[in-house]
Amino acid sequence: MSDKLLLSTRKGLFTVKRDAGVWAVSDVDFLGDNVSLALVDPRDGCCYAALDHGHFGVKLHRRAKDRWAEIAVPTYPPKPDGHEEFDMWGRPLEWSTNRIWALESGGADEPGVLWCGTLPGGLFHSPDHGDSWDLVRPLWDHPLRKQWAGGGADLPGIHSICLDPTDSKRLWVAVSTGGIWFTEDAGKNWSQRGHGMRAEYVPPKLTHDPIAQDVHRLVLCPAAPWRMWVQHHNGIFVSSDEGQNFTEITNVEPSTFGFPVVVHPQDPDTAWFVPEIKDEKRIPKGGKLVVTRTRDGGKSFEALTKGLPQVHAYDLVYRHALAIDSSGDRLAFGSTTGGLWVSEDQGDSWRAVTNTLPPIYGVCFA
Repeated sequence: MSDKLLLSTRKGLFTVKRDAGVWAVSDVDFLGDNVSLALVDPRDGCCYAALDHGHFGVKLHRRAKDRWAEIAVPTYPPKPDGHEEFDMWGRPLEWSTNRIWALESGGADEPGVLWCGTLPGGLFHSPDHGDSWDLVRPLWDHPLRKQWAGGGADLPGIHSICLDPTDSKRLWVAVSTGGIWFTEDAGKNWSQRGHGMRAEYVPPKLTHDPIAQDVHRLVLCPAAPWRMWVQHHNGIFVSSDEGQNFTEITNVEPSTFGFPVVVHPQDPDTAWFVPEIKDEKRIPKGGKLVVTRTRDGGKSFEALTKGLPQVHAYDLVYRHALAIDSSGDRLAFGSTTGGLWVSEDQGDSWRAVTNTLPPIYGVCFA
């Protein structure tokens, strides 16, 4: 089990540790800065933190042996002469890193390899712990990439990167909005996945088009990578064939809308979600903060409330702000109102660690 959490927040990267059975904030790095995402590489323990300085741009830092060092930021190549490209609002789409929205380690057989997803939709690969990055051109140059559009953000972005634990060359990425894409040769060739998902916010002829799907979060079960779970703008979907086809799950109370999802690392039938009211509301239904859990592949769900606020709670939980440790027993989530909750019994009960942090963007076990 993991006794340490990293929280990416609007005002710093906070470390939370468990000591004598009590979770508490122990340290903070980059205090006052906007930390959009963090990654702890399980292969070597290195930590990566992405910072968004607004007008001053995006920065990336790596911590090794308790020392932080600024490293290279994924950078787009110059546009070809005469190339014109526009976003969904008709504005020129700049080839520049607007936000780092996904960071993932490579496989156990490729030390130092990292993957990075960004807005406006570029996927980057690093062979050397983030010292250098290359844009994955086959995906960026794919003719269908120009059909990607913004979701909650103005620009399309890659927020989920799932690596096949049995083959490091196979990975899936999810785009908001642009569906799910798959490669089995480390990015040289790409195909669209995600048939069966439904988008009710597009013209009817596009409702079931895989490229029109606004996937909020994609995860796979490490012990059974054929099983994938999606929290989608339109609800909850599950796949049992590596994301080729999905089945929609309905009638989940209090809601099927939300952003995060995690799956048990050994049990592909067990997954957790944090529901909200859609679309523009984005608050817990009735002011009651709830985690939903299925243990049978989506046939039934439980609403888990023990230890969570059930009166006037308006916490929004972002897509990277729900985490599960490698044991599958400990979970944690943080909210935009600065709340952090931890469960040590698979969600049966929760303990509030704090309610006073800055808005929390991401939570990960270290």
